[in-house]
Amino acid sequence: MYLKSLTLRGFKSFASSTTLKFEPGITAVVGPNGSGKSNVVDALAWVMGEQGAKSLRGGKMEDVIFAGTANRAPLGRAEVVLTIDNADGALPIDYTEVTISRLMFRSGSSEYAINGDSCRLLDIQELLSDSGIGREMHVIIGQGQLDRVLHSGPEGRRAVIEEAAGVLKHRKRKEKALRKLDAMQGNLTRVQDLTGELRRRLKPLGKQAEIARKAAVIQADLRDARLRLLADDLVTLRTKLEQEAADEAQIRERRTETERALAQAQEREEALEAEEAVAAPKLKQAQDTWYRLSALQERLRGVADLAAERHRNAAEAREDERRGRDPEDMEREAAEIREQEETLRAALDEAQDRLADAVQERTGVEEALAGEERRLQAAARAAADRREELARLRGRVEALRSKAAAGRSEIGRLVEARDEAERRAETARAEFEAFEAEVVEDPELAAEHEAAQEALATAKDAAERARDGVAGPRGAVKEARQAVAAARGADQAAQKKVAALQARIEALNLTLSAAADGGEALLEAGSDGSLDGVLGTVASLLTVRPGYETAVAAALGNAAEAVAVGSLDTAEAALALLRSRDAGRAGLLVGGGPNGDAPARIDGVDYAVDAVTVPDGVRHALAHLLRDVAVVDDVAAAAALVRRAPALRAVTRDGELVGAHWAQGGAAGGAQGLLEMRTTLDRAAEDLAAAETAAETAADGLAAAAEAEQSAQSALEAAEAAASEAQTGVNRAQSDLDRVRARVREFEARAAQEAKRAARLEADVRAARGEAERLTKSLDAANESLEQDVRAADDLALRLAEAEEAADVADEAGDDTEARDELNARVQELRSAEMEARLSVRTAEERVQAIAGRADALERGARREREERARAAERRARREMQARVAQAVLAGARAALGRIELSLAAAVRRREAAEEARAAREAELKVVRNQVRELSATLERLVNVVHGNEVARAEQRLRLEQLEQRAMDEFGLEVDALVGEYGPDVPVPPGPDAGEGDREPARPVPYDRAVQEKRAKTAERQLNQLGKVNPLALEEFAALEERHAFLNSQLEDLKKTQRELLGLVKEVDERVQQVFGAAYADTAREFERIFARLFPGGEGSLSLTEPEDMLATGVEVAARPPGKKVKRLSLLSGGERSLVAIAFLVAVFKARPSPFYVLDEVEAALDDTNTQRLITVFEELRESSQLIIITHQKRTMEGADALYGVSMRGDGVTQVVSQRLREDD
Repeated sequence: MYLKSLTLRGFKSFASSTTLKFEPGITAVVGPNGSGKSNVVDALAWVMGEQGAKSLRGGKMEDVIFAGTANRAPLGRAEVVLTIDNADGALPIDYTEVTISRLMFRSGSSEYAINGDSCRLLDIQELLSDSGIGREMHVIIGQGQLDRVLHSGPEGRRAVIEEAAGVLKHRKRKEKALRKLDAMQGNLTRVQDLTGELRRRLKPLGKQAEIARKAAVIQADLRDARLRLLADDLVTLRTKLEQEAADEAQIRERRTETERALAQAQEREEALEAEEAVAAPKLKQAQDTWYRLSALQERLRGVADLAAERHRNAAEAREDERRGRDPEDMEREAAEIREQEETLRAALDEAQDRLADAVQERTGVEEALAGEERRLQAAARAAADRREELARLRGRVEALRSKAAAGRSEIGRLVEARDEAERRAETARAEFEAFEAEVVEDPELAAEHEAAQEALATAKDAAERARDGVAGPRGAVKEARQAVAAARGADQAAQKKVAALQARIEALNLTLSAAADGGEALLEAGSDGSLDGVLGTVASLLTVRPGYETAVAAALGNAAEAVAVGSLDTAEAALALLRSRDAGRAGLLVGGGPNGDAPARIDGVDYAVDAVTVPDGVRHALAHLLRDVAVVDDVAAAAALVRRAPALRAVTRDGELVGAHWAQGGAAGGAQGLLEMRTTLDRAAEDLAAAETAAETAADGLAAAAEAEQSAQSALEAAEAAASEAQTGVNRAQSDLDRVRARVREFEARAAQEAKRAARLEADVRAARGEAERLTKSLDAANESLEQDVRAADDLALRLAEAEEAADVADEAGDDTEARDELNARVQELRSAEMEARLSVRTAEERVQAIAGRADALERGARREREERARAAERRARREMQARVAQAVLAGARAALGRIELSLAAAVRRREAAEEARAAREAELKVVRNQVRELSATLERLVNVVHGNEVARAEQRLRLEQLEQRAMDEFGLEVDALVGEYGPDVPVPPGPDAGEGDREPARPVPYDRAVQEKRAKTAERQLNQLGKVNPLALEEFAALEERHAFLNSQLEDLKKTQRELLGLVKEVDERVQQVFGAAYADTAREFERIFARLFPGGEGSLSLTEPEDMLATGVEVAARPPGKKVKRLSLLSGGERSLVAIAFLVAVFKARPSPFYVLDEVEAALDDTNTQRLITVFEELRESSQLIIITHQKRTMEGADALYGVSMRGDGVTQVVSQRLREDD
């Protein structure tokens, strides 16, 4: 390994690009003072990573950049490129030639590269350290460093040996390990504290988890028993339905036979009725003849009797006196009846008015009901229209967003194309300007060379700008990837939070359902109608002001879990139901009672009853429970309030209750009350909704971040392509520089061709600029279109949000059927009231009709009585005349009676014959009709039975559907799966406690309903005995236990890592001791040998300051030149000190050789004799290492294999000339 070349551009006095090519052996750099020889040494140190400006003989690092002269402008950057031959593989890199470059700008930024690839300073230092070249640069001995070696002290000399021996990397490993140990100690302490805290929390939480585990087992047993009972009900009901279906078929067959017999009987009945219809007129005719003759006979007998009577009355010559009612009495009675009639008519009018009002009110409510029905129908139609509109708006929003995304992609493409065109235009313009300058300038060699240099610098500036352009997209890609990782983490965290909240809600619902006990039976009885007046649980009826939940829960205590009922009668029925069903116990809050006198309130006291909102039915009962409870901030305030008002009880917001004779509180337990649990459930539901929204937002953010990452990656690829193209431009400019040097010799011959090239470059510039302008216009148009699309999408999104909000409100309003149900109930009530009013009117009308006309009749009777008495006198006269006429009529009537009796006897015979025939038909018809009636009754009975069976089966099917729905809702099982797994034919597995203590395992037993019912009640009772169960205890205990195990493993890992680091430190110390001990021994041996050669007859040695501590010991130098007895190095002459320092350094070089050494005027203070001795040492070093020596000594120049002459031109720029003195063997 050796240094192959060194190229300097803008470094200190090397304004122009200067390359020094080195060979193995000794290279001497000579030149006058101030020509820039030492700048070569500084350049070597700088390119290998020197960070100290003072070590480079400057005040700040920017001083290494060419500062300019009177004839030369300052440069903006400095660059040094060092090429190393690595054919022997001394550097740990898979290249036979390694190029290290360092570039610095006046802004202070630096860039490092290895073989053209960007890298860090640390990468260069680590690459060189394995070859014995460390940060201290002991291989480079600059001016004045010889004295610093001697005066640096024992520790400084030890550092030189360590660097040459490669100990520095081991010390770095040790320092890194110690830093890790320091940082780890804090983590170890923190993990130990966390582990102890978790251990203390595990025990009480483990007890709660055990209770929760038992509750889960009991609940599983209870669920199994309920499932088997439910499956038994389903199977029993199905079997009953199948049996009744078979019975129904038999009944339907009987009904068919009965219908056929009934039809035959009805046909015979119709035939007999037809015969009766034919015979009936004949019988009627005979009867009419007999009736007429009998009537004529009777009339004649009556006429005879009347004539005889009248004759007898007239013969008596006396008129009976008529005795009727008194007319005045009849008129008074008529007046009384008329008053009663007016009273009844007034009542009738009033009843008719009530009927009219009822009819009007019923009509109004029916119209309102019809309007409400129309409103609901209109709301349903509007909801459908809104859904269609929302779908259309969502489609338009998605379309616009897709269009906007496509627009953004197009804009990105146009931006890349425009930037590419601008870069091409800039490159072409630079080439054209460089070529113009090249053409118009003086064609002398220096001017041509300068123009080519400027063209190359311009190309490199373009390449630098391109590299700068890569940094931004690279950072954007990194940020985009970080954003994607953060968005992915947020999305995963949101999904985990949603899952955790869902699990929490399920656990709370399970606990609430398990805690229902007897209250659940009452709520079921209230829902199925078997118990009226059940309002719900107190916790479900309460609405508590936020922040007061814990206080109200503590004040209510067990009352929060009670069931609210409407009256004391309902409470009595509820208790009886619980006893009859053996459904457990339940607390009841009885509403509807009297509102007792509320105690006087104290000003400034916040009462718990004011923080609660409840329905009217239980307001008084709840107020009675909370009227003496006040809410305070803490226990001290509670005690103070109770002392001031002993009748009050005070509860804190944390749930601590204080009264005059009772107090309750302390640290919060693991279980919550039902009210708090319901509040927690509501909050968990709200948190779940928020978490789901956050999860959707996180998913959107992840998609957006991924899209941004893709865009940034595309931009990075474009920028890297541009940088590659710019580097190609640099290479092209370098090639142009080479071509310019060749064109100088044939400039005139190629003038015409160069003119054509100038025209082509100008055309390229115009074309590139035109393309850039066209792309800029397209980009502006694309941006404008994108803005329009984004605005349109935002407007549509706003409209969509407003429409969705309006749709939600309208849907809620449309779903509100409570008004319609209330109107329906009101219509039924009004119809009943109308019916009662109609009955009242009809009753009044009948009473009025019953009495109407009686007064008129009495008045008419009075008038008739008076008229009748007047006519009585007239009748006496007529009777006398009638007596004479009656005698004559009597004689005629008796003669006619004899003839009629003969005709009547014949009519009787005909009538009797017809009646006998009719009697026979009627007897048969009676039998047939009785048969029809019996068959009709039988058919009606069968129809009723069929209908009843259908109704019963419908009810049973409804019950079956309810059971099936219950199986799905409560247990999540299909019916077939339920019956297949839990049917009465499936053996019952042993319970969790079965077989304990027995040697043989318990076996499944046949299903027994009584046993399963007892099993369910036992499980319910065991759940009640467990008391409050923390549903999250198992989850929290598992998580805490997992956390504790994780922390224990982390603790063990930390302890293991600590042991490993301590072992590493020990190993490094041992390695340092071993390496340094060997290096020191070799260096001490070589120092004595070299010292003896440089100081013939003198004595020199190295010693350790602390031999017992090889890790911290320093190195002392003892030197006694011949003929002197000095003990302090400071007493030596300047030349002697230089030789001692050189002897020490050469000893280090010989003990641990490096590939090369750079020595800057180390022999300046030596005379010729000592210089010759030193050159002899250099000859030995050149066998294993390359030497680059800055010197003024001719003897040193004579011993060199190659010379570089360094001079300063008139413009203040260093110029280098090389000369090889020896040929290779």
